[in-house]
Amino acid sequence: MSKLIIPEGYKPLLNLKQTESGIKQIKDFFQLNLSSELHLRRVTAPLFVLKGTGINDDLTGTDRAVTFPIKNMGDRPAEIVHSLAKWKRLTLADLQIEEGYGIYTDMNAIRADEEMDNTHSLYVDQWDWERVISEKDRNISFLKEIVTNIYNAIRRTEYMTYEMYSDLKLRLPKTIHFIHSEELLQLYPNLNPKERENKIAEQYGAVFIIGIGDNLSNGEPHDLRSPDYDDWTTISELNLKGLNGDIILWNDTLKQAFEISSMGIRVDKEALNRQLEMTGQTQRKELYFHSRLFNDELPLSIGGGIGQSRLCMFLLQKAHIGEIQSSIWPEDMRAACKKAGIPLII
Repeated sequence: MSKLIIPEGYKPLLNLKQTESGIKQIKDFFQLNLSSELHLRRVTAPLFVLKGTGINDDLTGTDRAVTFPIKNMGDRPAEIVHSLAKWKRLTLADLQIEEGYGIYTDMNAIRADEEMDNTHSLYVDQWDWERVISEKDRNISFLKEIVTNIYNAIRRTEYMTYEMYSDLKLRLPKTIHFIHSEELLQLYPNLNPKERENKIAEQYGAVFIIGIGDNLSNGEPHDLRSPDYDDWTTISELNLKGLNGDIILWNDTLKQAFEISSMGIRVDKEALNRQLEMTGQTQRKELYFHSRLFNDELPLSIGGGIGQSRLCMFLLQKAHIGEIQSSIWPEDMRAACKKAGIPLII
């Protein structure tokens, strides 16, 4: 069985009917607030894309996409999306979205290589968003501004949820704390990245860890990132690498750090070239997405994904993401959850 946390004395604060109602209220309320904060319009997104176009994301660089042949196209292979980072940027260009405005959509994915536990599922649902920016916006200060706007939308949603269900507790601090992954390493040099996240999240309640993908001073990255969407090598005004990061909350139910969003300022053609060279993936330069970026056909942008089930799980104070979404779980995990009083949705 994958890693499973059984919180001592756990009992769901909401029954199934309340939970389902809460999920709908949270999703409706949050996406309206996100749209307002970031000036986003809703668009319809694909569930799958053609293999070999470079549009799909491979996340850490090793994740395998679920593929299937298309009978009516000579069995040409298609892939279930992993995320929509590159598709969104193409859409910004095709819709001719103006600077300062953007798009958001519902992204649904299947990640067959995911290690299942309390917070990870084979099924991924998130709000994917992307916004057009200018060259002057490609800096840490602007990144922090956007993160703060997203965090404000999360806090408003938490208060709405609390107003609906008084058994829930308000847990988020008023502000989100910013720290670079290198600074975090210097604070806790003897801990691994996940342990460092636990320490800083417990201390502040909500943090944004900047700079994920490039090697730190210990020769290792805080976490892996694909080379062709976030810019994780740019030297910022703080003389620290990276214009991306993760929003991490302290999950008091599970007593651990809880990632709610991965996001960042996207690569320009210089950063894309640099990161493809660094990772030995220069063959991607000829792919559809990459060619359009190198030909200056795509706008500069910032974007990310915000977990829908993750946000609902956090705000409804659930112990397992299977209490929010229907998915497939190992039989021993289902048995352990049932014994512990954690009701997984069938």
